[in-house]
Amino acid sequence: MASATPSTPARDITQQLSLTDRLRQDIVTGNLVPHQRLIESDVAEEHGASRGEVRLALNELITEGLVERIPNRGARVRKVSLEEAIEITEVRAAVESLCARKAAEKITNEQANELSDIGEAMQEAVGRGARDEYSNLNRKLHTLIIEVADQQTAAQTIARLRGQAIRYHFQLSTQPDRPQVSLPQHLAIIEAICARNPGAAAAAMQEHLDSVAEAIEHASKH
Repeated sequence: MASATPSTPARDITQQLSLTDRLRQDIVTGNLVPHQRLIESDVAEEHGASRGEVRLALNELITEGLVERIPNRGARVRKVSLEEAIEITEVRAAVESLCARKAAEKITNEQANELSDIGEAMQEAVGRGARDEYSNLNRKLHTLIIEVADQQTAAQTIARLRGQAIRYHFQLSTQPDRPQVSLPQHLAIIEAICARNPGAAAAAMQEHLDSVAEAIEHASKH
């Protein structure tokens, strides 16, 4: 009897993700394109899930703004226009600037050390040209700042906004020169928060996300 072919690590990781995570990943990476219909029976068969599980996953993605329901047509991938993505990023900048301000007011020495460690790891990742690692550290940094700020309404708002524009942010993260641009901005945010300077922290976060909005617009023209 022939032995089963070993799964690749990438496949194993994909299988470990929840159905919602897998569908989100497919939308972000372009495997599922804007306006593509998501037929429950087809999704269930492809992912080895029940119709109920598919329905729950789609409802989560609808809440996040990645999927929409069309009357009498079912669910489909929601198209977020360039203009909307820029507007979302601008609103996110205002809210995350508030979180950076609050984080600078509340941060503990232990949390400051954690932020500094992330900054050092980001510099090392850029030095090695490890874009995926840098991208993961980027998300970790923003998440930690929101946690330190301890602003639940802001955290929920940011999560929703980030989800809606995530496809554009993913495309931006794949640009080879983007880490070199964003690294100094991230380090400025970390420095201001660790220095417990609320005004500087808010300004640094605003500058960073303004840069993201400009980069999204610039990338769309090339």
